[in-house]
Amino acid sequence: MSAIAIDPLQTLKLARVFPAPRERVFRAWTEPAELMRWWGPVGFTTPSAEVDLRVGGKYRIAMRRPDGGVHFVKGTYVDVKPPERLVMTWAWEGMAGFDDFDSLVTIEFVAKGAATEIVLTHEKLPAVAAASHERGWNGTFDHFATHLGQ
Repeated sequence: MSAIAIDPLQTLKLARVFPAPRERVFRAWTEPAELMRWWGPVGFTTPSAEVDLRVGGKYRIAMRRPDGGVHFVKGTYVDVKPPERLVMTWAWEGMAGFDDFDSLVTIEFVAKGAATEIVLTHEKLPAVAAASHERGWNGTFDHFATHLGQ
């Protein structure tokens, strides 16, 4: 759960090791039924997840906040290399202050014996969005760890 860097170009890079094989971790990040069990920070739920896992395919994930409000994130897969890497555009849908930019998320799944390190790089973030995205991704990693039984 460590932030590696937020550089002046608003690139956020996080890494964390999870005690599960790389194929299992990749599947949890790419199958809608799995995503709906853990996506978003702790306290959030995921009422829907749509995934067309191929280069040029789209995704759209709903995140329900603890207060009941729902946010949608959507994008297009730019690179898909199971179980090694995902690259996707990232855009908020209908979220005031955040729905006017597209950014890029790269997720690398690195085998570490029986565990998997996720290295997440979120690029092209406006300054006003970097800190909230860092909190969101760290919270999402926490939620994912709970899902895996950590």
